[in-house]
Amino acid sequence: MTQNSALKGILALVAGIAIFSVQDLILKLISGDYPLHQAMLIRSLTAIPCLLAITWAFDGTLRTLVSPTWPAMLLRGLLNFLAYTLYYLALAALPMATTVALYFTAPLMIVVMSVFLLSERVSAARWLAVAAGFAGVLLMVRPGGELFDWAALLPVLCGVAYAGSMILARVMGTRDSAAAMAFWGNLAFLACAAALALVYGRGGNAEGVHPSLAFLTRGWVWPSTWDLFLMASCGVIAAVGLTLLTQAYRIAQASIVAPFEFSFAFWGILWGWLIWGDLPDALGWLGIATIVAAGVYVLRSEGVSDSPSDAVKQA
Repeated sequence: MTQNSALKGILALVAGIAIFSVQDLILKLISGDYPLHQAMLIRSLTAIPCLLAITWAFDGTLRTLVSPTWPAMLLRGLLNFLAYTLYYLALAALPMATTVALYFTAPLMIVVMSVFLLSERVSAARWLAVAAGFAGVLLMVRPGGELFDWAALLPVLCGVAYAGSMILARVMGTRDSAAAMAFWGNLAFLACAAALALVYGRGGNAEGVHPSLAFLTRGWVWPSTWDLFLMASCGVIAAVGLTLLTQAYRIAQASIVAPFEFSFAFWGILWGWLIWGDLPDALGWLGIATIVAAGVYVLRSEGVSDSPSDAVKQA
């Protein structure tokens, strides 16, 4: 691998992460007026044809989406749906910087789960990094404090679910393309969002309840043209963002580009400050820095998998 290809990989990944951050911004903006299941349903309906078009453009065929492991990929899609449902529900109630930073507990969760589920051996240094990362979580969540919000637990649980999907990928040992995994994953997203719409479509009382709960249980709302465009654009963002991340892992070593996924924290802080005027306090900054540093160390120390599907964010 040349220095030029490494730079191109890093730039592609950073661009993909920046694009994905816009999706989070949109979902937070609409979380007070629309239900999550509606946004995710429209997103998936848009993402699937975009993924088909991109796959055809790059591969000249859609056969790369066909795989004998599709049931396992659907199962991973269900886990990812659970993970990002928890994540988006947290976005409705918490500052973006807090939600993004707590989401980055996922690499730490993977270390813990790999020990108990895969019997992998973990060095003392990596255990120290995991402990430091969870100390950073406590600095941000501050259980028992006056400002504690139970929604802060949601991105941590998201990390658990996402780590579970990564552990499943290791067990499967699949070499399916990232496009195939994104396609089947989005089919799972579509089915789950439709199921939630059937349950909550008529809605309940979303007035005066916690923002996360309201985002989950609010009934279907016919969107304005602009809001429909925003929700549909999330599908385009997902497809384009995944393409950039996949290209990053194709042209550069995963161990080099993967730590730059933590640039997502920058965008969470920037959007939160520009749109809502949110900035972490001193302990919050310390918590963010601790979690990110621990996550980067864990990724670097275990020599991240060279499979793009193990590292890229699910579209």
